[in-house]
Amino acid sequence: MSIDYVAFRRELEAFARKSCPAEIRAVVAAGQKITKREYKAWQMILAAKGWGAPSWPREAGGTGWDIKQRLIFEEVMAENDCPPLYHHGLGHIGPVIIRFGTPEQKARFLPRILDGSDWWCQGYSEPGSGSDLASLSTSARLDGDEWVINGQKTWTSHAHEASMIYMLVRTSKEAKKQDGISLILVPMDSPGITVRPIRTIDGWHHLNEVFFDEVRVRADNLIGEVGKGWTCAKFLLERERLPPANVARLELVRRQVARLVEDAGKAAAGRRDFSGLHHKLLMCEADVKGARVMMAQATDDLIHQRPLGVQPSAIKMTCADVAQRLTSIALDAVGPEAANRFLAETDDGSADVPAATWIQNYMFTRSRTIAGGTSEVQRNVVANELLGA
Repeated sequence: MSIDYVAFRRELEAFARKSCPAEIRAVVAAGQKITKREYKAWQMILAAKGWGAPSWPREAGGTGWDIKQRLIFEEVMAENDCPPLYHHGLGHIGPVIIRFGTPEQKARFLPRILDGSDWWCQGYSEPGSGSDLASLSTSARLDGDEWVINGQKTWTSHAHEASMIYMLVRTSKEAKKQDGISLILVPMDSPGITVRPIRTIDGWHHLNEVFFDEVRVRADNLIGEVGKGWTCAKFLLERERLPPANVARLELVRRQVARLVEDAGKAAAGRRDFSGLHHKLLMCEADVKGARVMMAQATDDLIHQRPLGVQPSAIKMTCADVAQRLTSIALDAVGPEAANRFLAETDDGSADVPAATWIQNYMFTRSRTIAGGTSEVQRNVVANELLGA
């Protein structure tokens, strides 16, 4: 049966306008930090509609939408200032459980991701293992029907508000380093877990270091085979850089910055020339459209189980670059007089909130070319693939 994509878009638009609470849309439209409060409230609304997991198959509780429907969904939600879907559960560990989990694990974990009952974070990087993730040392030993975990994870986004962490652990030192790694799911309220914040220049709390001291977790929380977690990790990392929400988020930021430039131009009343910023915005818009085309092709390849090649790296680099350029435009729009203002430093209510927010956005996006694999590493991946180096 053919799909009426025009009618589908109209249905989405009507739903977004009617169902996304005004207070949530205001946070998104202003470019403010989207917290668990906004993400979870919106996820519960989507789940009640049956749209909680646009990229999951129907048998796992998803929509079963095709790639065009999924891209339309992301576009419409961004156009209406709805929050992007929270990636750790829906885009990362959810698909891993669907692919590698047992029926019992799917029944335990997937419904709680869909309705927002569980909130996830990722335990991959360690103080000595970033780009060389296979060198990780956090260990897990089997003791009866429990795994006992010791070690440390760092740069862990949202660990301070997560209820679950999916993490890579070393279960063997005898095999080559990739073969001794396993993937395990751990409740964050387990005894022996300590979370400490990592303060960043943007003034927002999103990164943490997490310590594990004799943390016990049931043995059947291990996903896939013991020592084969690297296979799960590669599967996840490919999808980490591919969710359509990545490009939709870019479009959302582009629209936010365009509004900011327009409002700043009106406020300046001819005292400043904004034509250069408008030109930069047009160039960013073109790159966002290009990223959307790359995303559609890569997702289609995933669906049809074709090799992805360097597409995840190319998309990741493009999204990081455009995000930084957009927030640089926003910083130019708010002007030099606001450049030293931060919300955290102006609790007396005297802050120019829109200006301070975009300064924080600018600072935050400096990390986009580092987090999830540095741009230097991604360029090496592309060069090796294309040039055979």
